[in-house]
Amino acid sequence: MSVVNKKRESLQSVRNIGIMAHIDAGKTTVSERILFVTGRSHKMGEVHDGQAVMDWMPQEQERGITITSAVTSFEWNGCEIHLIDTPGHVDFTMEVERSLRVLDGAVVVLDGVSGVESQTEAVWRQADKYRVPRLAFVNKMDRVGADFGRCLSMLEKRFDATIIPVQIPLGVEHEHRGVIDLVEGKAYVWDGVDPLSHEILDEVPASEAESWARCREMMLERLADLDDEVAEAYLEGEALKPELIRRALRAQTLANVAVPVLCGSALRNRGIPPLIDAVVDYLPSPLEAPALRALDPVTGEPVECLNDPSAPLAMLAYKVMAMEDGRRMTFVRLYAGSLAAGDEVLNVGRGFKEKISRIFLLHSNNRTRLKRIDAGNIVGLLGLKRTLTGDTLTTPERPLLLEEIANYEPVIVQAIEPCYGRDKDKLDEALARLMDEDPTFKVREDPDTGQTLIAGMGELHLEVVTDRVRPEYGLEVRVGRPQVVYQESIREKARAEGEFDRREEAASIYGKVLVEVAPLERGAGVQFESLAQEQWLTEDIMDAIEEGAREAAKSGPIQGFPVVDVRIVLLGAESDEGLPKSTPYRIAAAQAVRTALGEASPSLLAPIMAVEAVVPEEFMGEVIGSLNARRGKIEGLEDVGGRKAIACLAPLDQMFGYSTELRSLTQGRGTFSMRFAHYG
Repeated sequence: MSVVNKKRESLQSVRNIGIMAHIDAGKTTVSERILFVTGRSHKMGEVHDGQAVMDWMPQEQERGITITSAVTSFEWNGCEIHLIDTPGHVDFTMEVERSLRVLDGAVVVLDGVSGVESQTEAVWRQADKYRVPRLAFVNKMDRVGADFGRCLSMLEKRFDATIIPVQIPLGVEHEHRGVIDLVEGKAYVWDGVDPLSHEILDEVPASEAESWARCREMMLERLADLDDEVAEAYLEGEALKPELIRRALRAQTLANVAVPVLCGSALRNRGIPPLIDAVVDYLPSPLEAPALRALDPVTGEPVECLNDPSAPLAMLAYKVMAMEDGRRMTFVRLYAGSLAAGDEVLNVGRGFKEKISRIFLLHSNNRTRLKRIDAGNIVGLLGLKRTLTGDTLTTPERPLLLEEIANYEPVIVQAIEPCYGRDKDKLDEALARLMDEDPTFKVREDPDTGQTLIAGMGELHLEVVTDRVRPEYGLEVRVGRPQVVYQESIREKARAEGEFDRREEAASIYGKVLVEVAPLERGAGVQFESLAQEQWLTEDIMDAIEEGAREAAKSGPIQGFPVVDVRIVLLGAESDEGLPKSTPYRIAAAQAVRTALGEASPSLLAPIMAVEAVVPEEFMGEVIGSLNARRGKIEGLEDVGGRKAIACLAPLDQMFGYSTELRSLTQGRGTFSMRFAHYG
């Protein structure tokens, strides 16, 4: 067998997966049990004790939540699995976004009581965006109120996929003991604290026989609707072999048509080995992942980029992390080719070359140095001093651009300053490094007050940033109250002229333009087009006019916030005698756009949040009243394990301090989460 074929064969046994979920669904506990079961760690880390291997940051250990995505690798049944544990809190949704961009498969963890929650929907949609096949794991089946059937119904109702249970719980709540495999008809029973120590029953317990038969029939019916071979055997009444069922399930999962559903209780060490088996059985290797989207950087035309170790080098930087010694660790997914320490790579989008000094296999915040790595792996690199999140790195001989990572705009801003004036430069340097790490964290200076302003995705996001500044950089800082980041738009059409006329040493510098602005639907951004007929309008002048128009749209007429969802149309331009220059047209275009925006019925847009409050039913009326008082628009009510889930849309500026109010209204028994929905 050739070296190339050996590399491709080894790639077939690689899985790049992520664990994603709503906050508190037990995602990190699932990851910790996986590490223990596979022998990657020798102690089961507990989130509530601050001892989780994957939650290594002090801020994570203090709060008991995942803040940054952590990478690890392990082996299971001959497969090499790279796993990323992602955050569940909405403020860190960018961590999920960039992780999903480089993963081939995912495990969605659900709380067996709460089912599909708001952030579950968000991460599911993110996985849809990048066409990531997934499994679902219904966790916490030992909790009071756990209901596997209701979780299945919620998955079917919320998502456009065929939900196929491949397990059912063996008992629920305090009677939960294990899981029943619908494919093989076996039961797995755990009766101790060792997740590897379980008894396998070749026959389903009599008490669960009826439930098993009903759910197996459901599994086969749904699979028969998708797979012709299964359908033929099912209709003829044949006994379907487990191998056929698994093969069909795998094909439909890889096609993003079906989602196999498993269950268990990670905290009680039940259901983890079958979950890892399912990752191997149903999720794709890099060779089976969806085709890569890549462009020629010169022509912009689509080009082929295969997950292939024998192809020219292509990798994507999906995360940057500042290290204690001031160096930068760049996390990359290697899609094609091989990489060795000392290799020179081209940053295609930014147009410069950098040299790889070291390659590391990652296990949370621990690193193992490698000399060489092949396609299909997720590794950390040292030596990339200017590469940022989302950059494509290739061999200089064959550049291409891989699909970018979607970004999110900050919705909240606050002032920050050092307690001692001498630390101003040190604070600026620290914030710049943090901004390198996190594309959703922005820093700017207020032109009116001179204050340093930091912007992020929520109160917790900025709180974590300031918490990191203190110990990591030895700075004492003060922060102001959080403020909302608004946008501006317009409601009507308007036209305006802009003119620049200056005489210099008998020479005339002149430019005049006529523009029209019109509103667009939400999310359309700023669009520019030209209907001008003047023949003398060169490409340079047109570029200058568009640059001036877009620059003017960065500061709206109401409060100076960016203008969005507007079309700017160049209707015409005038020149005087002589050769036109581009600068006066840029200035005239900016002037015309500012005037037109001010006359087009401008409006202020506030960030609207999707809020979900889960409360005991007896407090529902008071909670709805409190949300209405905060200008919330109730979108729906749902029963969730004996409690009520209230979904609404509310302006972000009305939701500050709501957690305290909700605790007061519900005697500390209510919880809520919110995520950015849209500007309105």
